[in-house]
Amino acid sequence: MKKIERINIIMRYINNRSHFTISEIMQEFSISRSTAIRDVREVEAMGMPLVAEVGRAGGYFVMNNSVLPTIRFTDDEIKALFIAFMATRNQQLPYLKSRQSLTEKILGLISENQQDNLILLNQLLLFEGTNSINPDLLELSDLPQPMLEKMIQSLLVERSLLVTSKEANEVKTYPIYVLHLYREKNLWHMEGFDLKEEKRRFFPIDHLIQIEPYPQKKINKKKILQKLTEQPETINLILELGPKAIAQFKKYHPLKFSVSYTNPYQTTAVLKASIIVNDSEELAELANWLLFLGRDLKIMKIPNKVLNYLKDSTFFYHPEIPES
Repeated sequence: MKKIERINIIMRYINNRSHFTISEIMQEFSISRSTAIRDVREVEAMGMPLVAEVGRAGGYFVMNNSVLPTIRFTDDEIKALFIAFMATRNQQLPYLKSRQSLTEKILGLISENQQDNLILLNQLLLFEGTNSINPDLLELSDLPQPMLEKMIQSLLVERSLLVTSKEANEVKTYPIYVLHLYREKNLWHMEGFDLKEEKRRFFPIDHLIQIEPYPQKKINKKKILQKLTEQPETINLILELGPKAIAQFKKYHPLKFSVSYTNPYQTTAVLKASIIVNDSEELAELANWLLFLGRDLKIMKIPNKVLNYLKDSTFFYHPEIPES
């Protein structure tokens, strides 16, 4: 890292803290003590108000209302930001409408030469899902489910929610402590802890019809995580993967699945998981993914429901599969 880049990063590092020590700077930026002291003195000389604390464990305090110099982007940083924006087209991301205003603000900060480079990049690069005829076209299908942004706004205030979901032909409401929001196969999902039944639940965001704060005293996150680790999982899917199946697994796999390699060369692996198939759509997705892994796969254990679906598939062939 060049010195000027390091100084700029150190300035932002310092500005985000009320107190820091030379040892912390050394560790964070992997530099010697003398270099750290010299860099801090340069930051001071550039106008950042620091107050030294005397003593063996002393450090520096950052005075309130300190102002950083104008942030300037390098050519590579501008390209990285712009390409990241390009890659998010057609991805159903939250706050997608704000992306256009962000792009315009970035373009207003850079030189005409840098703008020309970005225009050329926009013509050259196409990402999966992009409309090749009009890459700048934002279709209605690109916008995420409106409930996603509403949920994010709620979670920034409180992670315990009353979640109402449409399931088959009925509507159910659950008290949920939200653990994660994640995107899988172009759909957003929520992973949460059911505060009433004390178990993990997953919800497609598209199935949610209402969310509101959960009217209960503050939830203890540590206790929830402890209960999750204490709950025994029933492993009902065990797969042994060869090199071709591993290659397919790396191309795509459900977020909650992971493999353990069984030799030093990482050419064989085993996958163990606890799966619950609630509807025909989930069943089809799981079965199709197993077919996607190919024939370099040995199924050691599988739920009967999934097995029967696979056996009905024209493309499926597996001589011996133990039923569970």
